[in-house]
Amino acid sequence: MNAALQTTTATPAGMHPDEWAARVELAACYRVFAMMGWTEMIYNHITLRLPASVCGDDKQFLINPFGLHYSEVTARNLVKINLQGQVLDGSPHPVNPAGFTVHAAIHDGLPGAHCVMHTHTTAGVAVACLKDGLQQTNFYTAQLHGMVAYHTFEGITIHADETPRLLKSIGDRPAVILRNHGLLAWGATLPQTFAILWTLQRACEIQMATFSMGGAQAALPVPEAIAEKCTRDALQFNPHHGAGRDVFDALVRQVNRLDRSYLE
Repeated sequence: MNAALQTTTATPAGMHPDEWAARVELAACYRVFAMMGWTEMIYNHITLRLPASVCGDDKQFLINPFGLHYSEVTARNLVKINLQGQVLDGSPHPVNPAGFTVHAAIHDGLPGAHCVMHTHTTAGVAVACLKDGLQQTNFYTAQLHGMVAYHTFEGITIHADETPRLLKSIGDRPAVILRNHGLLAWGATLPQTFAILWTLQRACEIQMATFSMGGAQAALPVPEAIAEKCTRDALQFNPHHGAGRDVFDALVRQVNRLDRSYLE
């Protein structure tokens, strides 16, 4: 387990140590989101697939208990489910159908999607409502060149027949703008996914601030070649450079100074 997540809390009896490590990391992430204000009452989700050491070839993942605020999520109360939405750990908590439908589809349909994050932040939803979406006009959008996908709004995501269209819209792009809806990111690890979502969120915040000073026409575009170079040079998503681990761990240390109850 990473140093920022070290805990003296013993792995619960009968649970694989790798599952407990995943639970602790995911619970910490929920508290990071709460600290940063990336919450929407009891809604939205961060999910993490369990490794093969825990579930073999079966695809199982952890999701937040529906009805709890992110600040109430702990390693123990996370719910373990499979792709059919069946609760596998005896949890008394329900699972939000809207969260299960989207996250299960991505975990199943994209081999590299071990972690999926979805938010309804003000800046994210605002940009998702723009006809032209995210524009290449700031430092952060320049680091997402060729990484952003769009999916057309079809209503509340509880209908399984939408999932093939969602996967087609995403393709292999890990930063997703759900039109009229919000932001989504997926990645090979939780810290990498966090780095992608943070960059996308920051790009939306800067765009919203820029447009408030004069509209889209006043924004200075970043040339295509420069954006391509910025994305190549950016290290925060690269697994050879930690893929967001240092940033995520720094935020977990902040959470630890405030409230370590996520370790329960």
